[in-house]
Amino acid sequence: MMIRFGVLLAGLLARASLANVQAQTTPELLTRNRPPLVVGAYAQGSFIVAHTPAVKHLAVSHPTGVEVNLQRQTNGAAPWHAWYRYPKVGLALVYYDYHNPVLGQSYAASVYINKSFWRTQRQEVSFRIGTGVGYFPVRFDQAVNHKNVIISSRLNATIQTRIEYDVALSEQLGLLLGIGLNHYSNGATTKPNFGINLPTVLLGLNYHQQRPLRPLATPPAPAPTDLGRNFLNLSTSLGWKQRNETDPRHYLVNSVTLAVGRRVNRKSNLIAGLEGFYDRSLQAQLRDTARTNEQLPDVKKAGAYVGHELLFGRLAFVSHLGFYLYNPYKSNSFYYERLGLKYHFTERIFGNIDLKVHRGAADVIEWRLGVKL
Repeated sequence: MMIRFGVLLAGLLARASLANVQAQTTPELLTRNRPPLVVGAYAQGSFIVAHTPAVKHLAVSHPTGVEVNLQRQTNGAAPWHAWYRYPKVGLALVYYDYHNPVLGQSYAASVYINKSFWRTQRQEVSFRIGTGVGYFPVRFDQAVNHKNVIISSRLNATIQTRIEYDVALSEQLGLLLGIGLNHYSNGATTKPNFGINLPTVLLGLNYHQQRPLRPLATPPAPAPTDLGRNFLNLSTSLGWKQRNETDPRHYLVNSVTLAVGRRVNRKSNLIAGLEGFYDRSLQAQLRDTARTNEQLPDVKKAGAYVGHELLFGRLAFVSHLGFYLYNPYKSNSFYYERLGLKYHFTERIFGNIDLKVHRGAADVIEWRLGVKL
């Protein structure tokens, strides 16, 4: 499942990054308007955050890593490029050595958007956020590696954020300095799942095919046709989760959602909705703790949420904050958060990959399919 998760994440962002190329209609335009490349190679130094007492025994080493990446500098071939002041979109390959035999090494591939918020002819400061898949050859095993409570599956989702400073050493070569955070987790698909957080410093070089940036001389794009309009979303999701490390079974979790939204500007949708959840792992949890003659509470839940969608063409970054309105079995906090990616396959049909969270702890990865009405 985590392989499909990473492949779909990569596919969604890759399609967004190639939208500018697909917009062209002739080989001549493709050649002339092709976004310039940026190629980078960086060394990384990190430490492991002891975010819970259960991982303190692992937060003793200083992991080191290497990253290579390939970026496209957007240039105005798609309308959203100018709306975001010409960000970069890229693919990164990252290797880490944790200098601890309990953790071993990791390998990751991620796709990302790199948004500049200060740029001159020779210097640039930008914010980068990306996601993808990480592979850990060494993982939790009750028999031979029970101390590794951070990583319990070989495949994990990764989230990367960082601030970068690039200064020109020559017309095409740049020195990059950065600070960031790398996070790896399997989203509670397999337990234990404390995850690993790596604050990171970076030093490396970038090769710029074009510097300074010279955007295409395209006229300003008209306002989106749906600006200021309301819409209705109907969707359903499913996911799987392991209850704990002593129970190897994976339980189905699904939901239904009805939401109303409004496009408030070129970049943003505001949205609010009602949803219901059915988590079958809670039934197993109740059977383990309740007396045989005890009336068991309903494990179904219902909630309401408000949220935001940050738009990049057909792709959107989703963030929700929800509150349970019906919650007879108090297995978690009264509120939940959701972060994810949404992609419109057509004007009406969309899909999401979302991470539902309770008070900072992953609950389930949701695979969502919906229709916009």
